[in-house]
Amino acid sequence: MKLATRKNNTRDGELIVVSQNLSRAVAVQDVAPTLQFALDHWSICQPKLQTYYERLNAGQITNAFSFKDQPISSPLPRAYQWADGSAYVNHVELVRKARGAEMPPNFWTDPLIYQGGSDHFLGPHDDISIADLNWGVDFEAELAVITTDVAMGSTPDVAARSICLLMLVNDVSLRNLIPEEISKGFGFFQSKPSSAFSPVAVTPDELGKAWDGKKCHLPLMTYLNNQLFGQPNAGVDMTFDFPTLIAHAAKTRTLAAGTIIGSGTVSNVDRSKGSSCIAEKRMLEILANGKAVTPFMQFNDEVRICMLDQNNQSIFGEIKQKVAPC
Repeated sequence: MKLATRKNNTRDGELIVVSQNLSRAVAVQDVAPTLQFALDHWSICQPKLQTYYERLNAGQITNAFSFKDQPISSPLPRAYQWADGSAYVNHVELVRKARGAEMPPNFWTDPLIYQGGSDHFLGPHDDISIADLNWGVDFEAELAVITTDVAMGSTPDVAARSICLLMLVNDVSLRNLIPEEISKGFGFFQSKPSSAFSPVAVTPDELGKAWDGKKCHLPLMTYLNNQLFGQPNAGVDMTFDFPTLIAHAAKTRTLAAGTIIGSGTVSNVDRSKGSSCIAEKRMLEILANGKAVTPFMQFNDEVRICMLDQNNQSIFGEIKQKVAPC
């Protein structure tokens, strides 16, 4: 099943069901007005939404409309909680080197998660509005899961059962603000503006055999100004899988339905797969040639993030954003 949120001049938008090929959609007000409502009542709403999805794919919905023509927000325009992990420790090691920070040994055994701002997310095609390019604008291509309720102290096995939807993420980072902010022993805050998520959120079965219940084994492709920047496989070199990240987040608190848990920047040790953020590529340039040559994003630069299934069809739609002055 594929779900999206259409902008309608309210904070939470209108939930719509989208066809598997992302061509058609239908409003489902009779089931759930918003995605958060559906998540709050998932056991009741999920089968009803699934019926809409099957009928839509079969061409049996008379009031369906073109999906590509709709103003789309992130599937959850705002969320009760957005916690982003650093599951790809290879990436963490590289970007910490870039700012001269040591890599503690427990980063390989204990997940790292930061609490992101979740009161407002950017839509998948909304501009990244920036006041000052000297802040060092970077994209970070990631995967994320949305959970149902998770009890405090849940084990990874229990946490795995809470995963109901997956999305792509552009976790925007302002690289030049990070070192000073982190040096104070607190953060991130100013260095992490609003993130954006893919046009649709999908149930795990949409990934087929690529989803093993813990990881997604498909390349995540990122393009900068229409040039392929990276295509690392999200199932490779993921030190901490999603159930482990969820259980870590729930160690001292319950997680409400609609909690978003991010993977962190997808990264492979195999350098031929490229990178999912500029900071990582800059560090690799420093290691190879002694200096970074790839600049951070400038005004009108465009990033695109997408993932294709084994038939080369888009699963989530694409995040497509430009940097613009605010």
